[in-house]
Amino acid sequence: MRKFDGFPPGKMHTTTVPSQFFSELLPQIDDLAELKLALYAFWAIQQQEGDCRYLRRREVLADQLFLSGFDADPVAAEHKVDAAFERTVGRGILLHVRVDGVGGPEDLYFLNTVRGRNAVQAINNGQYEAGSRDYPVALIVERPNIYSLYEQNIGPLTPLISDQLRDAEQDYPAEWIAEAIQTAVERNKRNWRYVMGILKRWQSEGKDRGFTKQSSQAARRRYIEGEFADFIDH
Repeated sequence: MRKFDGFPPGKMHTTTVPSQFFSELLPQIDDLAELKLALYAFWAIQQQEGDCRYLRRREVLADQLFLSGFDADPVAAEHKVDAAFERTVGRGILLHVRVDGVGGPEDLYFLNTVRGRNAVQAINNGQYEAGSRDYPVALIVERPNIYSLYEQNIGPLTPLISDQLRDAEQDYPAEWIAEAIQTAVERNKRNWRYVMGILKRWQSEGKDRGFTKQSSQAARRRYIEGEFADFIDH
């Protein structure tokens, strides 16, 4: 076994892994290949930019350094990685979708986050376009600048609000945020807590059942008297 020389001094690049991974998933994972792939996915996806971030099967299988940790035989290593993909999808760590890319069928894997679930749903609904070989799909989304939307419709940005907007941008589709801000403006509820109440309701119950301008009085009462009562001015 080769001994690790230790982490170098100075500032290092880091990879974020949710605490829930250690508290809920790590105690359940009993397969080393699955653990390796899960951690690799956190690292690899965070290297990407843009709205649609995913792991590609063929890209993983082309990473010879990563595969060498599974088996010296490339064919055996590939089989072990494929089995690890099946386990991570079965456990719910990753979400799998197959699309027709430029070079043929592509197996894409998303982290099972709000952002990943929304991307998979959009792809399953046909809301994507084929890209290049390096970027097989891109979501068809006109992404507004939510910072400008906030300033134009609600008020000046503060450091705290900027942080909250950045978090919302990671968790919810841009069109949801724009529509939620519009709904808040139409109802003269110009505050971010009200907008977040709408977004959380859409996420938990489905957007079509959310608090839009077509909502009935009964739907409004559910907002006012339910779990988001603290976010909404009566």
